Amino acid sequence: MAYVSQELKKELAPKIKEVLKKYGMKATIGVHHHSTLCVRIKAGKLPMIENFAADIEDERRKNSVLTSRFINVNPYHFRNHFTGKCKQFLIDLFAAMNKGNHDNSDIMTDYFDVGWYTDVRVGDWNRPYEMVK
Repeated sequence: MAYVSQELKKELAPKIKEVLKKYGMKATIGVHHHSTLCVRIKAGKLPMIENFAADIEDERRKNSVLTSRFINVNPYHFRNHFTGKCKQFLIDLFAAMNKGNHDNSDIMTDYFDVGWYTDVRVGDWNRPYEMVK
């Protein structure tokens, strides 16, 4: 059963903050329902929204992302949706968030065994992501 405690969050926080600082990003770190380690990226030097939207072919969806300035990052497919420095940032961030985690899941038998889940959001529905220089 997935479980992440406040103590584990405190152990992982220094490495996560190191990655955030390296890329010039501002974020909060939290725990959701004792099962998910969350990073909410509020602002930063990287064009995360534009980088993600560049890959979207549907104009309505692309405009929605660019207007809302908010995305949920899929931890399993982010490598397909981001490029360059934004992609490298997410690779480093997820590596720091998953230090000591395990995933022995077998989706063919509907068996899920992870140490904890990870959730990364860029911006929020009520506070859009801000690019800073």
